[in-house]
Formats: sequence, C-alpha cells, structure tokens
Amino acid sequence: MCNNNNNNNEESCRCIAEILTVINVLQQNANCCGDTCLETCDRGFLGCGTTTLGCNTRPVVLYTCCGNGTPWSMPTTRENVVCGEPGAVCSNVFRVEKIDGCCATFRVLAENPDTTSLYPYVATNSFFTMNLNCCCVLRCLPDTYVECI
Repeated sequence: MCNNNNNNNEESCRCIAEILTVINVLQQNANCCGDTCLETCDRGFLGCGTTTLGCNTRPVVLYTCCGNGTPWSMPTTRENVVCGEPGAVCSNVFRVEKIDGCCATFRVLAENPDTTSLYPYVATNSFFTMNLNCCCVLRCLPDTYVECI
C-alpha cells in the first residue's frame, strides 16, 4: 500500500477494505452476541457479553502511510478548519459509514461531553471519504453505543 506506485489497484487496499466492510455490516445490523470474543477488528459481532447488548459502533483510528505514526485527525464540525491550528476541535476516532471498493466514508466521533455517561463518544455531522490505499494501519477501539446514528 504505502510503497505501491499503482494507487488505483484495488488489490492493494483489500485487507483494510474487507475489515471495514465487516465492521460496516455489523454496525448496520447491530446484533450483539453473548459469546466469548477475541478483541479483533474483524470479530463477527459487536460487543462482548450481556453488558454490551446496546453496541452499535466499532470505533476506529486510522493511520496513513505518510503520517509518521500520528493518527489521522479530522474536524468535529463541518466548518472550514484545519486540525492543529488554534481553536480547531478535531478527533482521531471514526465510525465507518460506507465502503465502495478502496473508498471508505467515515463519520467523525467526538468525545462525549457528559463525563457521567458510560459511552465515550458522540456522533458528529462531520464526514470524510478516504482512499484506503493511503491507509496503512487500522486500530479498533472497544465496541460502544453512539447516539444519533
């Protein structure tokens, strides 16, 4: 992926695209299972046990080929801001919303301002589409419930 000169090759993004497709289908179905589980990105259900029956999201963190180990970050609003500039509110936690070949559309998740909530993230109306040829690492966070999806 990172060193592939043919960035239009769908084969080069297959690994991450397939995992994101599984996550997207799980989120759409949002059926949780009470079986024991491995904490992997491609685990076949959301949640793990009866305490997480309300899971509807498997949050992910993305790392790009040229990011030098820094997670990809996007604004939490639709305003024209640049992450890293003063006053910009950004997040590096996302929810996959759509997969189309090597393109994936993500929703930016923000930290939940309600510190008493059991759920760490809230949905935003900020979306972006990424060419998965640019993504070299996908890190999954614990399954959770996100309101207003």
